[in-house]
Amino acid sequence: MASKNGIKLDRSKRDEMTRSIRDYFLKERGEEMGHLASDMVLDFILEELAPEFYNMGVMDSYRLMSEKVADVQLLLK
Repeated sequence: MASKNGIKLDRSKRDEMTRSIRDYFLKERGEEMGHLASDMVLDFILEELAPEFYNMGVMDSYRLMSEKVADVQLLLK
């Protein structure tokens, strides 16, 4: 299943994530949350927050690769 921004989750991963959301709300807030509500929270996270985390990961990878390329360039004679 894909969110509006193209993030695709298979059914088992989505179920696992919504279960985690329900468990969190029960443990931290003492609130029971239904499947629909946890699904909506997950959709919000995927649409509004996940792109920022993705971009952070891309930038971290870019910095790491840039360092490695610089290390390789030092080997040039």
